[in-house]
Amino acid sequence: MAGKIPDLEAQERTGTGKGAARQARRAGLVPGIIFGGDKEPLPITIEFNKLLTMLRKGRFKATLFNMKVEGHDDVRVICRDVQRHVVKDLPTHIDFMRLKQTTMIDLFIGVEVTGEDDCPGLRKGGTLNLVRPEIEVTVKASNIPDSIVIDISAMEVGDNLTISDVKLPDGCKPVIDRDFVIAQVSAPSALLAADDADDVDADEVPTSEMGPPDGE
Repeated sequence: MAGKIPDLEAQERTGTGKGAARQARRAGLVPGIIFGGDKEPLPITIEFNKLLTMLRKGRFKATLFNMKVEGHDDVRVICRDVQRHVVKDLPTHIDFMRLKQTTMIDLFIGVEVTGEDDCPGLRKGGTLNLVRPEIEVTVKASNIPDSIVIDISAMEVGDNLTISDVKLPDGCKPVIDRDFVIAQVSAPSALLAADDADDVDADEVPTSEMGPPDGE
């Protein structure tokens, strides 16, 4: 979720109840509700195809959205529930929660890499492997970072950079409670190929040519 918070457009739903919900679905819309934030619940509809595309991308419930409803102020929301058809598994209703500035939420934040030009491992031909391009963190809604910045300027070939090496924004902490790897600098592919060839050559040497065991 690095960078700008994605917009999510919806329309205010004038009718409520099962009849209005069925009518919305026949029109290619998914009925929903926006609640919380010390305001009255707001019934909405979202275009079915757009919603289905976003759901299939994954992590929908861990993404912060800027909800845009005509006639209302934009508001930050997060999905709290998606009801689905019991047979077709398609969305039939969706709930969003308005976020207060003090609300703590779990989100995936994108990783931004710095220091590539100064990295000695890359200068020697190594390859940067970004193990986690996103990190799930618990963060206050009023202080969501655009990205989590990692500095690889001191990494040598074979080095790993873990979450303990990263200075996270204030009030932000990883959901995973262990020191996991975010990035690593791997050996040059030519060097790895040479090592593999050496291993194969050693395996192919007949036992008779390797000399007697020590002590014989």
